[in-house]
Parts: sequence; structure tokens; C-alpha cells
Amino acid sequence: MGDFRVAVGIRFETQSFRTHGKTFASPFTLMSNEQSRRSFIKKAAFLSMVTVSAAGLAPASASARSEIRRTGSFRLKTSLNAFSFNGPLTAGKDGKPAAMNLLDLLEFCARENFDGLDPTGYYFPGYPEVPTDEFINHFKKRAFELGIDITGTGVRNNFASADREARLEDRKRVEAWIVAAAKLGAPVIRVFAGHEAPGADREEVARWMADDLRACADIGQRYGVVVGVQNHGDFLQTGDQTVDMVRRVGHDWLGVILDTGNFPGDPYGDIAKVLPYTVNFQVKESPYGKDSPVRLDLDRFVKIVTDAGYRGYLPIETLPPARGTYDPFVVVPRFHAEVVAAFARAG
Repeated sequence: MGDFRVAVGIRFETQSFRTHGKTFASPFTLMSNEQSRRSFIKKAAFLSMVTVSAAGLAPASASARSEIRRTGSFRLKTSLNAFSFNGPLTAGKDGKPAAMNLLDLLEFCARENFDGLDPTGYYFPGYPEVPTDEFINHFKKRAFELGIDITGTGVRNNFASADREARLEDRKRVEAWIVAAAKLGAPVIRVFAGHEAPGADREEVARWMADDLRACADIGQRYGVVVGVQNHGDFLQTGDQTVDMVRRVGHDWLGVILDTGNFPGDPYGDIAKVLPYTVNFQVKESPYGKDSPVRLDLDRFVKIVTDAGYRGYLPIETLPPARGTYDPFVVVPRFHAEVVAAFARAG
């Protein structure tokens, strides 16, 4: 997009960034230095009568992220996070194809009556490069034919790293995948906070992490994709830490991917605390990690979610134990049925 000009004389300019051999436009910045304060106020008053998209007028970071306003009673839908099938999706050896691909996973979701699929970026051909438009379009078409919504995607990154260049590379990867998510029709992309280096000053890490997440949210706004940071048991281990990071970023296009298995201290209290900022989920079998025998109290969890008026998807993610066997073709349908039954009991 080139320069965008409004008749009153306030000038918007675009900048650009280059990643993976392609150039993308960055969000607008308001340029009004050449105007006097009085002239600006008069023109701003006139501008209020002009119908222009709010996203085009000023960056969302101008106002801090507030709690999400939800309308109507709760509405819950199921989705499957592709990581549940990490084994079959990555089982290829010696140049042989994996036992399963994302198109196969769409078929599984249709057979098991999921409402949606969260196809993590790792499983697209060529990752960490973005998939081709040809593959994206084929994937979208098949999902549509099967009645499966694409509920999100995600990438690997570490914004807690002390290596600034490494963080910049991760930021570029997120930016490129935001563009891919927009093409997919995925409304949200999951990113990690990351693991801080031993001995690092937490406050300093939090500052640069917020800067990186804010930059990603700017790109998300530009392409219509919400950025969700996951509490992954890394830099963000509690509800308070997670909410604090969202508020530090202060961007309306950044929220939380609520991981129910990574709040080990007070899982249900932390879930309730983070819910007002939650844009997507990873619902796991246990609130205390994959090897805990303690099951997630689904009735208690669903009550917390419905009391908050949440409307949207609850993607489930099952995990293989450190010891023992794991068959996602058995575990996923079983857990899905338990979640659907909890929805039904909630009315």
C-alpha cells in the first residue's frame, strides 16, 4: 500500500520490512510534525467527521490492551491442536514421508466431528519457511469441503533470548507466518514468550520481550491476525506474569493463548485470571503437566470459561507421556468426547 492521504492534510506513511525474500508493508505511523498545534486540533476535529477505518487512523498500541468485551451468552466449539499428532506428523525417516500429513489430519477431524483444526506451522511443508500459496489454497479448500474451521496456527520463537539478533530473526519468522496465517484464514497465531538465560535480569528480559511482542502485534493488526502469547511454562508461569506481559505490550491485537496444563501453582485460579485476555486455548488432560495422573476437572474448567462468557474455540492438545505408549488415534477421540460431554452438562 502506498501513501494514504486525507483531505485535511494529515499524512500517513508506510514503512516496510523484508523477510524470506519478500517485502511486506508495516503498519501506518501518523506524521503531523509540520503542523502547528492549533492547526492540528482544527483538522483533527474535521477528521472526526470522516469515516475511515480505525486501524488506518492510528496504531492500536496507542491504547493499552483492555479486557475483551464479549456479547451474548457463552458459546463453545471444539478444535484440535495438531501437536496432538506430533508423532505421526513427524515420523518420516531416511527421506521417507511422514506417516500422516495435515490433509490427513483434516479428514480425522471431520470423522471425529471436531469443529476446527489448529494446524501448527511446524507441520506445513518446508517449515520454517512459509508454505506456498498453492498448498495453502489446497488446504483451505479441503477444510471448507469438510466443514472444518482453521482456528489458528503457531510458530517457534524465543523472545527471552539475550541474543538480540536471534530475537530479530524470530520476529521476522513470526511476521512472515502472520502473512501466511492471513492467507490461511487463521484468526490467531500462537507465539511463545521463551526461556530466559540463567542469571538474566527478569525486568530487562520483560522489557525487550514486550517490545518484540508489540512489533508482532503491529504486523498482526496490519494483516488482521491476532497474536496470542502462550503461557508455556517458560518465562510466563503464572496468571499474574501472563497478565503483566499483556499489559506491558499494551496492544489491542495481542492476547493470551491459555494453556491449561502450564499453571502448576493454582491452575483454576490462574485460568480465571487470564480469561479476560484470552483469544484461544490449549486444553490439556492434566493441569499439572503431561505426566501427572491428576485429570483436568472439566466441569470446573468449563464453568470458569462459561461464567466468563467466553465465545469461541477450545482446542484440545493431548501429549505422550514420558513413559508408556501413546496412540493419538485413541487418546484424542476419548478426550474430545469428555470435553463435549462437559459442554453438554454446562447447558
